[in-house]
Amino acid sequence: MTTWIAIGLTAAGCYLAKLLGLSVPPGALERPLVRRLAALLPVALLAALTALQTVDDGNGALVVDARLAGLAAAGVVLLLRAPFLLVVAAGVLVTAGCRAIGG
Repeated sequence: MTTWIAIGLTAAGCYLAKLLGLSVPPGALERPLVRRLAALLPVALLAALTALQTVDDGNGALVVDARLAGLAAAGVVLLLRAPFLLVVAAGVLVTAGCRAIGG
């Protein structure tokens, strides 16, 4: 029964979060600072999730392995302003290469 309580509370929380977002006055969303922050928020969240998935082992411990090397390679290629497909390819190739040599 506790599973259904958790599901119900989660559904209610999601509904209230959506309702809170809809109740913000339109004038508040038109401010330049709010627009800039709203544009940057998805990028910041994606970067945080990527970093967490790269160095976390699932138990909260820090892990340095081939994933970190692939992310670093993708970051370097990104800094060189390469197209997105090349950034992904560099990350994949370096990660696969490190794993192939046992890293």
